[in-house]
Amino acid sequence: MDLSTERSRGGVRCCLWRLTVLLLSVSSLPAATALLEGLYCGTEVCYDVLGVSREASKAEIARAYRQLARRYHPDRYRPEKPGDEEAAHQKFLLIATAYETLKDEDSRRDYDYMLDHPEEYYQHYYAYYRRRLAPKVDVRIVILVTICAISAVQYVSWCSSYNKAISYLVTVPKYRIQATEIAKQQGLLNRTKEKGKNRRSKEEIREQEEEVIRDIIKNKIDIKGGYQKPRLSDILLCQMVLFPYYLSRYVAWYVCWVYRFTICREEYGEEEKLYLIRSNMMMSQAQFDSLEESAKQTFLEKQLWIRDKFEVYKKEREEEMKAKLATDPKMKRYRRWMKNEGPGRLTFIDD
Repeated sequence: MDLSTERSRGGVRCCLWRLTVLLLSVSSLPAATALLEGLYCGTEVCYDVLGVSREASKAEIARAYRQLARRYHPDRYRPEKPGDEEAAHQKFLLIATAYETLKDEDSRRDYDYMLDHPEEYYQHYYAYYRRRLAPKVDVRIVILVTICAISAVQYVSWCSSYNKAISYLVTVPKYRIQATEIAKQQGLLNRTKEKGKNRRSKEEIREQEEEVIRDIIKNKIDIKGGYQKPRLSDILLCQMVLFPYYLSRYVAWYVCWVYRFTICREEYGEEEKLYLIRSNMMMSQAQFDSLEESAKQTFLEKQLWIRDKFEVYKKEREEEMKAKLATDPKMKRYRRWMKNEGPGRLTFIDD
């Protein structure tokens, strides 16, 4: 009994000793202060720096700032002692910081909250640097300007590629002859005799004929792929603006497809068959449109919209390609070079 009582007293004394140490440790901690070094005005109160109260209005804060700024501005300050310039400069920076803090409603609200809740250190640091590092320009404006710039470069690049394609087609005899015949039929190349001051030189007549042929080729030929005629609806900005419209169209088309061909079991039309063929071949719409009509008819005749028949056709094409490469003289020379003098055979010549 005495042993258990002694143990209980020892436990109580141990707990009291630990509680005493804890209280002394807490009392030795520095008291929470709202003035943190590196935040706002540092260890100074921004209101005291400007000489205003916490209830001061914007006009009073601005008036106090202008008075102190005129007094401590480096261009106007007249030091009484050597070395006062640096102190005045630091004072001017502190005044400017105090004004920047208090002139903005959101910044002033955060600062007042810090004065009222000095114990929330991390919250004050987060609020200060979040506002300090936040972009000065609206991010939405930056994104919009970037998209517009990309769209402009995209359109100019497409126009350049299209003009290069037209310039090349003008030099191709096949298209040039056809364009010349069309121009003669339309009476655009009939040379009339010109006299006097209105008479043109041969160079001017040739340039006009070239321009006529170029315009006919541009209007008659439908270029597909990367050199097609640029359209404003294809640039990035228009695509993003029209995205909801395209999405709604796709959803409506997909629902209609499921209803017609999955639920109602309708037969595919020619347009649907060509779509399935293009999907099986994993080709874009522009790539598929660039194919000859005879090739599309061949695909329809072979019923390539059916997956199994497409796989058989794909294997046949691979075998044909292998056989062609095996009999191609260029490929034979390439394989012979790879065998005898390819990258795996390096030699050094001794001088």
